[in-house]
Amino acid sequence: MNTNFVKSAAGHPAAAEMNPILSSIMDVGELLLMHGAEVGRVEDTIRRLCKAYGFARSDVFTITSSIVVTAMFPDGETLTQTRRIRQRDTDLGKVEKVNGLSRRICMAPLGLEDFRREIEAIEQAKKPGVWLDLGMYMMISASLSVFFGGTWMDGLAAALSGIVLFAMVTGSTALKLNGIIQSMLCSGVTALCVLALVKAGIGVHPDKITIGNIMLVIPGIQLTNSLRDMISGDMISGLLNMSEALLKAIAVAMGFAIVLLAGGG
Repeated sequence: MNTNFVKSAAGHPAAAEMNPILSSIMDVGELLLMHGAEVGRVEDTIRRLCKAYGFARSDVFTITSSIVVTAMFPDGETLTQTRRIRQRDTDLGKVEKVNGLSRRICMAPLGLEDFRREIEAIEQAKKPGVWLDLGMYMMISASLSVFFGGTWMDGLAAALSGIVLFAMVTGSTALKLNGIIQSMLCSGVTALCVLALVKAGIGVHPDKITIGNIMLVIPGIQLTNSLRDMISGDMISGLLNMSEALLKAIAVAMGFAIVLLAGGG
């Protein structure tokens, strides 16, 4: 560990050196917000890291798309940084790793280079294999379809349409489409696949098959986080998150409903 920061005349680390430290702290907050952490966790983590690195006070404002931090030295000098969040997904594994890193730093602060290496290691951590993700899409679709009253053939159809849903979600994510448009597009194409499978004799009840697929694209974690934010007093973030989650849910429902109604499903 290297914590021998350059001291200014006021007795605290020089602002020139603390600016990159604050930037790395912002990287931690960005990782949390990008991968499914609630706003309260992001703000608390940033505050604790600022305290660990010697700031006398830190004021953090976080919403779903932005983080603003003003950190103050003991003599009143301040540093302010803003981070725009343009992409979000759900990866609770990375959230857990960032939580572990922040706890270690609070006990024993790392030097800047070590801090950045730890952040890069989390950013570059390998995701589960494509085949594992695909298998989970198929298994969840099939099991939920049967659970909600479908036949075993409906479960098979749900598993097959789950493959199409996985391909659409993966492809549209790579194209960085708007989340609401992505939800509607993925739902509509999957609904077309469901109708085609039923007409081909694979599956009997399109509604039961659709239920198995639709549960995979409902923004449940986002809705839960919005409620947690509002309960914690972060009303702006909670309302923004809830609005986005509800719009995505409506887009999913419309995508399936329009195709199924038009196709007589």
